[in-house]
Amino acid sequence: MSTGRIESDLIGPLLIPGNVLYGVHTARAAENFDVSGLRLKDFPELIQSMAMVKKAAALANMELGLISGSKSKAISAACEDLMELQDIDQNFPVDMMQGGAGTSTNMNVNEVVTNLALLKLGRAVGDYATLHPNDDVNLSQSTNDVYPTAIRLTILRACDALVTSQVNIRDAFRAKAAQYDQVTKVGRTQLQDAVPMTVGQEFEAFAELMEEEIIQLQSASRLLREVNLGGSAIGTSINVPPGFPGLACNHLNQISGIDLVPARNLIEATSDTGAFVTFSGALKRISVKLSKICNDLRLLSSGPRTGFGEIRLPAVQAGSSIMPGKINPVIPEMMNQIGFQVIGNDLTVTLAASAGQLQLNAMEPVIVLNILQSMRLLTKGIEILSQRCVEGIEVDVDRCQSYCDHSLVLATPLAALIGYSKASALSKKALTEKKRLRQVVEDEGILSQIQIHQIFGGAGHSSESPI
Repeated sequence: MSTGRIESDLIGPLLIPGNVLYGVHTARAAENFDVSGLRLKDFPELIQSMAMVKKAAALANMELGLISGSKSKAISAACEDLMELQDIDQNFPVDMMQGGAGTSTNMNVNEVVTNLALLKLGRAVGDYATLHPNDDVNLSQSTNDVYPTAIRLTILRACDALVTSQVNIRDAFRAKAAQYDQVTKVGRTQLQDAVPMTVGQEFEAFAELMEEEIIQLQSASRLLREVNLGGSAIGTSINVPPGFPGLACNHLNQISGIDLVPARNLIEATSDTGAFVTFSGALKRISVKLSKICNDLRLLSSGPRTGFGEIRLPAVQAGSSIMPGKINPVIPEMMNQIGFQVIGNDLTVTLAASAGQLQLNAMEPVIVLNILQSMRLLTKGIEILSQRCVEGIEVDVDRCQSYCDHSLVLATPLAALIGYSKASALSKKALTEKKRLRQVVEDEGILSQIQIHQIFGGAGHSSESPI
């Protein structure tokens, strides 16, 4: 390529570097929105989806007789290059945080596709008389239908990986539940001893929390399958030929493997971002549940000598620069922080969705940025939590049993035999005299040995003090 070329727009002429495939619109956007350090190239999955939409549009335009077969073939081949993530490193410099409702992203893709196609036609980069970014690559389209369609497609394509990570950690918790299903422990409410349960029941509850969120995420994702492709600027399909929406959507389904449907009302679909709010809310739900689970894991593993110490998390790194031998629950801590970030991202999505005006929401760039960030964080974070924490959890069976033996949790089944008031009095006596509840009940002589065995198990009388 040459050292540079001059391209012009309504602002005026601009020198474009000779080693890039983008044009004047992209260059101006790169200068205008240099704010976040997160570029379009950093989200190749969005570039892929944009390229899929462009290829679908080129095929539909050819079938409708709007562009020649040679142009459609060159555009399609260029889009396939981008779908395979070729030529993206230096050609997509636009900041994800941008004004213009995604126009800069759309034009970045239009310009790169155009110049890739020109090279395939044996023409020079920038020869827009032969193939034009707006008149050919963007034909029958607008940023306002291409961009939201690509966003929805990107999210849907990323869903499988997130669901897979959830399935894996659900299964990891279920494996732990089966492994420790016979281990009795103290169940707690408000951080106080409550009633007995098994370690298996505790882990199975974690698994069920994840199962519920898998269902919720899949339900929320279905709302994203309705797209406004063919609606053009505001959904009235201005400059869009009859038949284009259906044709383009069918081609997009074949290209992407995702089942999309044209919106029933393209005007409504062009301005509405409710599906993003719902989906982001599902990501927030996952984060809330995972953060709660990680809080529990950290508490249950606290100690190791002076905390709960009922479980041991895998030691993955030294925990202190000053305290020898200290190991911290760093993986759950990481997951907690991911949860905080996703919850904050959801607020951003909600505010951006509420900022729509009239026939368009210009804040979609920050919506897609935050949703894709959340999905990345959750997908990778859950994978790490599962592999580097949950799968390696060990239960201190003796400690769990000791806590049960020395606790008052069996006062609840005791109350069923002798009444709440009497059971309360015996519990208070055991606590005050620092005796086991079983010992106090035996000393009172109010139950038969069979009844005592039914409540307390086979352990014999002991006068040992609690740990």
